[in-house]
Amino acid sequence: MWPEGVLPATRRPFGDAVFFGLVLLAAALVLALAGAMLWVLTSGALPALRHFGPGFFTGTDWNVYREEFGALPFLVGTLLTSAGALALAVPLALAAALFVTEYAPPALAGSVSTLIELLAAIPGVVYGMWGIFVLVPAVRSFQLWLMQVPGLGQLPLIRSAPSGLGLFTAIVLLAAMIVPFTASVAQDVIRLVPRQQREAAYALGATRLEVIRMAVLPHARAGIMGGVVLSLGRALGETMAVTMVIGNRTDFPTGLFAPAATMASIIANEFAEAVGELHLSTLIATGLILFLVSVAVNFLARLLVRRLTTTESAL
Repeated sequence: MWPEGVLPATRRPFGDAVFFGLVLLAAALVLALAGAMLWVLTSGALPALRHFGPGFFTGTDWNVYREEFGALPFLVGTLLTSAGALALAVPLALAAALFVTEYAPPALAGSVSTLIELLAAIPGVVYGMWGIFVLVPAVRSFQLWLMQVPGLGQLPLIRSAPSGLGLFTAIVLLAAMIVPFTASVAQDVIRLVPRQQREAAYALGATRLEVIRMAVLPHARAGIMGGVVLSLGRALGETMAVTMVIGNRTDFPTGLFAPAATMASIIANEFAEAVGELHLSTLIATGLILFLVSVAVNFLARLLVRRLTTTESAL
């Protein structure tokens, strides 16, 4: 017996059969595209992986002239910038979404919502230009102020050349870029919370803050986490904006304000001028690591979202 709503191909109407074939073809093309990307990256990275072995993932030297390459500084830089940006962006985005959906009057809520969507559409290179002309001088001044604080300014985490280009600047810029993504998804999800949820909480004497904490956020947390996943995907792969403000030093990050590099920024900086087959292969191998890290992070995040959704259904 066929499941309810599913008919064998011989009994399907012609239009349904054509539509089913087109959908199946589109799904197969997506899988084929992902497979082709993985094959190209793997084949291009093989010379470097054979030459360096596991040491490529743990090495910290990157010297083009001696052909010594290690990807660990860029892997750490990518994870630090992405995690730091999420830590800054998620509270701000959630606050903006709650303001638009729960507190702001309709006219103001519509304007703020439109502005959030416009910020999400701005190209990364424009954010990078804003970072160079506005954020870099501000971070430089902030670091100089911190270095003058007794006891605090001598910490290795803070004490570095106050250029304004570095890890902290990239984190702040990435946070500014992903706030609109998280806020836009969060406000759409919060609007979908059934009105009965809020009314039941108010009927029990709850305040607005208690309604948000006990009725709105628990019901919307899976969707909010989905927005966080989208933001994390952009943070991991962002190239031009980060390249313009992170300082692009190939050494291991030595402090919060020190110049660093990410996997995407090192590829953008050196791919066009790669010297020799081994140098080019190491850059492709770095891209392969970025691809695998992005897939792994998104897979784990989807498992988390599914678990949260299952928990909500059980409740």
